[in-house]
Amino acid sequence: MGDHQRIHPVDVEAQKPSAPLITRDHSRSEKGDPGSDPLPYPPIRRIPVAHSRPPKSRKGGCSCCRCLCWTILTLILFLVLIVATLAILYFVFDPKLPKYSVDRLRVSSFTVDSDLTVHASFDVTVTAENPNKGIGIYYERGSRLSVWYSGYSLSEGTLPAFYQGHRNTTVLTVVMTGEGQIGSEKMTALQQQEQTGEVPLDFKGDVPVKVKLGGLKLWKVTSKVRCSLVVDSLTANNQIKIKNSSCKFSLKL
Repeated sequence: MGDHQRIHPVDVEAQKPSAPLITRDHSRSEKGDPGSDPLPYPPIRRIPVAHSRPPKSRKGGCSCCRCLCWTILTLILFLVLIVATLAILYFVFDPKLPKYSVDRLRVSSFTVDSDLTVHASFDVTVTAENPNKGIGIYYERGSRLSVWYSGYSLSEGTLPAFYQGHRNTTVLTVVMTGEGQIGSEKMTALQQQEQTGEVPLDFKGDVPVKVKLGGLKLWKVTSKVRCSLVVDSLTANNQIKIKNSSCKFSLKL
């Protein structure tokens, strides 16, 4: 046999060239280097990351709270100032309530029509006492006086405007006239009360006044006087005796 041929085993897997590992240079591809080889991979997109921001401080709310606190503090100081001023005035002037009374009642006319309409005219003597040593009282126009029987108005009148000085007592006689229709039951009761000598009447007075403290004249208030009277009769042209009298006084701002 000729030359013997030697068969050498071939490592097939060893002959296959392995694919070179390609390392992608991100820095070059992103900068667009012309000498860099194009890569078979698509470009990488960078997604921006949203960062949370700290909440803003509420400066407006703090300002409103501060303004509200200052307002409340100002009101408190103002009220304290008013109370202190009133306290000083009270100790300086020592104010006392005026006193009122109905001292005399004269019936100049009192007639009843067939339809039970009463026509009455009274001369009422009212005493007003101002016990204050440093306070004067201005009695303004627009007062209203009235005499009532069992809820029915019998007559009305007004006080004149005048000034009442310190520690002064003023006696006024007021002419009061009017008419009103009352029911038959009330008329029967009135006749029975005249026979017993005890007729209940109500005297009401609403008088606008202004108080003067030293040289300071204050705002106008309404003086309200309510008197409960018991007289012996309502006979015309007769001096009526007031058997009982009780008066209350109040102020309406």
